[in-house]
Amino acid sequence: MKIEKKYGLLTAICMVVGVVIGSGIFFKAQTILDKTNGNAFTGIWAWVIGGLVMIICASTFAILATKYEKFNGLVDYAEVIVGKKYAYVIGWFCTTIYIPAMTGVLAWVSARYFGELFGFSLVSAEVMVIGALFLVGAYVLNSLAPKIAGKFQVSTTFIKLVPILLMALVGLVYGLTKSAMSYEVVNGEVVKTTGTQMQILIENFKNSGDFNAKLLLAGVVSSAFAYEGWIVATSINAELKDSKKNLPIALFIGSIIIMVIYVLYYVGVLGGATVEVLKVGGAPYAFVQIFGDVFGTILKVFIVVSCLGTLNGLMLSNIRCIYSLSSRNMGPKAEVFKQIDTRTNIPTNSAVFGLLMAVIWFVYFYGANLTGPWFGIFSFDSSELPVITIYALYIPIFIMLIIKERKSFGVFKGIVLPILAIIACVFMVFAAIYSHGMACLYYFIVFLVIMAIGIAFLFIKKKPELKDELYDELLKE
Repeated sequence: MKIEKKYGLLTAICMVVGVVIGSGIFFKAQTILDKTNGNAFTGIWAWVIGGLVMIICASTFAILATKYEKFNGLVDYAEVIVGKKYAYVIGWFCTTIYIPAMTGVLAWVSARYFGELFGFSLVSAEVMVIGALFLVGAYVLNSLAPKIAGKFQVSTTFIKLVPILLMALVGLVYGLTKSAMSYEVVNGEVVKTTGTQMQILIENFKNSGDFNAKLLLAGVVSSAFAYEGWIVATSINAELKDSKKNLPIALFIGSIIIMVIYVLYYVGVLGGATVEVLKVGGAPYAFVQIFGDVFGTILKVFIVVSCLGTLNGLMLSNIRCIYSLSSRNMGPKAEVFKQIDTRTNIPTNSAVFGLLMAVIWFVYFYGANLTGPWFGIFSFDSSELPVITIYALYIPIFIMLIIKERKSFGVFKGIVLPILAIIACVFMVFAAIYSHGMACLYYFIVFLVIMAIGIAFLFIKKKPELKDELYDELLKE
């Protein structure tokens, strides 16, 4: 029985936009302002370059997806184009580092914006307790009530677009021309003053200062978190009408839409408050200034819901990560983690493992980035470096794409585009090393230790069995 092709081009574009746009734009807009030292032009270029990297890599994966229609997800593509063992390596990385680290970060981000509604500090005990509750709540929702979790995910997909589009469109046009209360930083505190958004925007760009390559690279690395998620959109290729034509178009157009919205949002925020205010208090001050106290507060609530939606989506993936390896009889205790609860149809043991990993990375992010640092030289930004690692892991896939498929795809799709993708990935790795410095080395040590543990399980079983009927069926073809 074949999967029905039921999705059109518009649905595919909406999915790309909906999957990528989320909490990252709220979280990283302030980070980019800080890392670029308030340089408005550099910040915009960081968003543009990060977007171009996404467009190139997404387009290359789209080409790959048009041939291997029976596969979906990064691990599956790695398996069919590189090999089973490399697919396991990526799967283990996603299981132990990438997905749980992102989940832990989103728990804090959700709590951070929720706490702002009540005046809690970003690093307060209240915010961390709320973050822990959000983390456990997402686990419970996805483990015990997966249908409700699915409906929540659909609802938040639309809700999260509201504050972004309002700031990117309405705020940019209306906010820049109206007089309103403004904010400024006095003795380290944000206080109200008077002014217009147009004056603020002009002032922010006038005070940008000279170009600095290191600040730009740091901003690009931060933007990667906000742009992450496009790879998920390739999962519908088997259900997309005329996927060989529509999927590349959807990923290309969707990626451009995302980049344009992010840049417009960023400019809108710069017109909402001074750089000094935004670096201290973030985008919520711009919302309140442009849309007023009441409506601005409502939009803050929308931001919280948006972040919770992203957290829910990550937890949905997180609790299934080790199950995806175990279902192939790979990894530790495969017979335990591939068990599925008959009532909820959820891999319960895998879900518990996923929660445990997310809690570990949640605590790590707090101790390494918000206080301390607790972990000394091994304190690194777990919201950025794991994302950059994904780009590094794309490189062997793109190389093998050239080796195996250059004839079938032609010069541009089989050679030029993958080479551009490799260059983009190498650039992201270089940018991370250049901007994070020695932290990359200590992160790499942690990465190697965790990966060595996972790879060891490949040798515990003399003949690791990877059961994938679709893969075997494709090879026969």
